[in-house]
Amino acid sequence: MTEVLAAFSLVEHAVSAAMTRALPRELSKRDPLVRPSEHADFQSNVALSLARDAGMPTRELAQALHHELDGNAVSSTVSGPGFLNLTVADAQLWSQVEARLADHRLGLGLPLAGTRTVVDYSAPNIAKEMHVGHLRTTVIGDCLVRVLTFLGGDVVRQNHLGDWGTQFGMLIQYIDEHPEVQWRGGTGCGAGEQVSVLDSLYRAARQTFDADPAFVERARLRVVALQSGDEVTLGVWRELVEVSTRAFQQLYDRLGVLLTEQDCAGESTYNQFLDEVVAELVEAGIAVDSDGALCVFFDDLTGPDGEPVPLIVRKKDGGYGYAATDLATIRYRSRKLEADRILYVVDARQALHFQMVFDTARRVGWLTDDVEAVHVPFGTVMGPGGTPFKTRSGGTVRLSELLDAAVEGAREAMAGKPHDLTGDALEQVIQAAVASFT
Repeated sequence: MTEVLAAFSLVEHAVSAAMTRALPRELSKRDPLVRPSEHADFQSNVALSLARDAGMPTRELAQALHHELDGNAVSSTVSGPGFLNLTVADAQLWSQVEARLADHRLGLGLPLAGTRTVVDYSAPNIAKEMHVGHLRTTVIGDCLVRVLTFLGGDVVRQNHLGDWGTQFGMLIQYIDEHPEVQWRGGTGCGAGEQVSVLDSLYRAARQTFDADPAFVERARLRVVALQSGDEVTLGVWRELVEVSTRAFQQLYDRLGVLLTEQDCAGESTYNQFLDEVVAELVEAGIAVDSDGALCVFFDDLTGPDGEPVPLIVRKKDGGYGYAATDLATIRYRSRKLEADRILYVVDARQALHFQMVFDTARRVGWLTDDVEAVHVPFGTVMGPGGTPFKTRSGGTVRLSELLDAAVEGAREAMAGKPHDLTGDALEQVIQAAVASFT
């Protein structure tokens, strides 16, 4: 791309110089109208544009410009009613290539120097295994981080973990009532195995929650204990977070992405700001009561029934959902992190949610005109029949299993090709191939 822009600039300069020599002063400063062409490297129809003002037939003017062009760097021919077909000399192109190769940055400057971009990506849930659905957000997000960093930007990686909310009251209460289930690990039991057990516990807790009203009440009380800072409950929660983040890091290392545990900024990070967020929205008249819930409405957003679609900031029971947390997050990233750009690498199904969050943040002033907020969407990983990819048992494919299968595939492919790699060297090539493929 840099070479193309350099060649474009060279051709523009050459045509402008020819216009200066062939045209009156008042016409020579016009746009040379250089464009990419299928018939040459570039084409200019400036003769068609200026012929009347110059008092010349278009083809005659084109011929005049052709004679004034320096053939050493840019050569030209005239076609049709007066088009200039422009070709950059090979020597000129190769000199640009040589200059790029001599530069360790290949001639690319630092256009983003002095700017800060926050990239929100990956975002798995604590106490659950990462699955195939996390692959695209993690890889796309990491690519953006690397590109923006290379362009000279200050890039802040943010792994917005799902680490807070009602589900943790449910899970912690279930763990407390089933001490016979060993999830904390033991000899030879790694973080991945522990999270696998926790994932199973979560599913069992959900089944109990859906079937037993008494357990629902106990789980609710556990949520209250968590939110009020009960030390025993917080202690279990911290263990869940610690085990999960270690398991996630093992997968990030396998993928070769840049995320580390220091980049984790889960939902709990912003819990302390939720009351402030609501207060500012209410004071600004943006969030209003609707049947007991606190909502933001939009003039241009209605449902299939024609009724307004709200962004629910606070539920009827007083609890906060994703919207409140996302608003607190964008407020923090704009104010505290002083971001110039915020990228959310989240699947396309969340497009409406982010549209409402961004609009709300701009209305209240957390996103100013100087701050760009962008939803970077991607599609769902689909299986046979056009349905979301799942295992035969009905559960989503675990990311660890997908990577294991990719390793075995790479190993089989290497076995069928001639090479002299053995031991650790062979394994490094296989793992590198998998990381580059994903």
